[in-house]
Formats: sequence, C-alpha cells, structure tokens
Amino acid sequence: MGKSSFVQVVAVVLLVGALLAAAAGLQRVREEKYPSTAIADASLYVTSGNTLRRMTAGYNALAADLYWIRAIQYYGDINLKPHVAPALVPSRGAPADYQLLYPLLDLTTSLDPRFNIAYRFGSIFLAEAPPGGAGRPDLAVALLQKGLRERPDKWEYMQDIGFVYYWWFRDFHAAADWFTRASQVPGAPWWLRSLAATTLLEGGDRRSSRTMWEAIRQSAEIDWLRHDAERRLSQLAALDQIDALQKLVDQATRRDGAPPTSWTPLLGGRPLPGIPVDPAGTPYEVDASGRVRLSTRSPLFPIPEEPQRLGTPARP
Repeated sequence: MGKSSFVQVVAVVLLVGALLAAAAGLQRVREEKYPSTAIADASLYVTSGNTLRRMTAGYNALAADLYWIRAIQYYGDINLKPHVAPALVPSRGAPADYQLLYPLLDLTTSLDPRFNIAYRFGSIFLAEAPPGGAGRPDLAVALLQKGLRERPDKWEYMQDIGFVYYWWFRDFHAAADWFTRASQVPGAPWWLRSLAATTLLEGGDRRSSRTMWEAIRQSAEIDWLRHDAERRLSQLAALDQIDALQKLVDQATRRDGAPPTSWTPLLGGRPLPGIPVDPAGTPYEVDASGRVRLSTRSPLFPIPEEPQRLGTPARP
C-alpha cells in the first residue's frame, strides 16, 4: 500500500470514528429529550414467524439477531425492576410483565431456526421462577422441542428439557427419560447415562441435583450458563450448611428452652467461632421461630425449594 493510500485509509477510519461518536452523542441527547417507547408495547411485534421471514427475506439472520437483542433487553429490563408482588395474567398465572418473552423468542428462532443460544438461554429465561423469570417451564420445553425439530441430533436440547422437568416440574421420571435420550445421541458425553440413572434412582435428592448441575457446568458452551450452574451449586452448598446450622440451633433450643433469634448465644465455641456466612459471603439469619434461613441480601437468594422440604415425595 502506497503512502497516499495509507493516508486515505487513516482519514476514512478517523472520519468514521468521528461520525460514530457524534451519532452516539446525538442519540444520548435524543433519548434524554424523547424517551423511547417501552419495549412491552405489544403493537411493536409481528406475531407470525412465517410472515416475518417473508418480510425480511434475504436478511433473516440479521433480523433474528435484532429480535434476540430485543428479547434480552425485554427480559433484562423487567428482571432488573424492583419486584414486590408482580401482577399475574389471570388465564395463565404467569407474571404479566413477561407475557411477550415467548413470542419474542419464538420469532427469533423462526427467523433463524438454528439459533442455539436463543433456545438455551431463552428456555432458562422462560422456566426461571418469578421474579427472575417468566415461571413458564411449559413454554421452555416448547421452545427446546422447537429446536429439536430443526436439529434432532442436538443432545444439549434434550439435556436442557430433562433439566426443566427435573428442576421445575419435579418430574424425575420424565427428566431421566430425556437424559437417556440425550445419552443415545452419537457424540453425547458419557456422563448423561449416569446422570439419567442417578436421577431415576434418587428421585430428586440433593446429591442428584448436584450431579446434574455439575454436568451442566461442564457442558456449558457459554459463560453465562456456566456461571448460572456454579450459582446453583453454591445454593446446594448453602442448603447443606443450613441443615448443619439448624442442628446447632435446635440443640440450643432444647438446652435453653427457647430458640435463639440471633447467632450471639452460639458464638465463641468450637462449632461456631464466628457468624456463619453462606458460600457468597453473606451471613445467615435466624428468624423468630429459630429457623435458619438465607438472607434476602445474599446473591444466592431466593434459594430453591426441594421436594423433601416441600413435603413432595419422589415418584416410585
């Protein structure tokens, strides 16, 4: 490249940079003076994936990216709001705030039927209990099954469906069936068959749950999913710690005739040299009835309930 050509290239790069900076500044001023319409406006979206594919013919992948960004923005905007008692959609019992989440994900995957992240992330967004998600594990399964129709050999989608049945439906037989199906796909990891057997045998106990989350952590293709699995593993560790701490509180209750409402009466001895903290470093709490619980300030809150704690027996 000659000197003059190089100078021209540098000049173009600088011009583009200046234009981008100016555009960003202009956009910031515009949004301050004219705030954008809330993304929750249902009139913004075409509801038919086939119609949208025809409208964006030749640009389906680009349109899919845009709708995926919209889905993330929509989920993130709602997820970060302070939630007190979210309104419910009477016909479905799901948080009204999330009612557009599945349509957005459906359009995204109709535009690009092989959009792997949209299926796997989207199913988590849908299945997660309120206020962290839509509380619609049925739609999470529907989205993943849509992906399987496009890619019947995608064992990760089968594993994720098993995960939804395990964690949110508490249907351990269905979960084991999906893990088994996933294990039979050529190229699937060896541990899926073991995971299926463990799930079926142990019927949802903590050890099985830990095995499942460790498997998901090891197979995660994206950092967010890996971090979520690590968070779940920390929650399971917290449950173990709560059980151990509850035994100490119960012993103190029997000894003193009344439950302790703080850690002070138990401190200083060998079992509790200091105030106990959860895996995230937040102190545990003891309520007025002497029950040990995770602090609402903890990054691990809310901790998932277990079948045993809910009084739900595992299916035989």
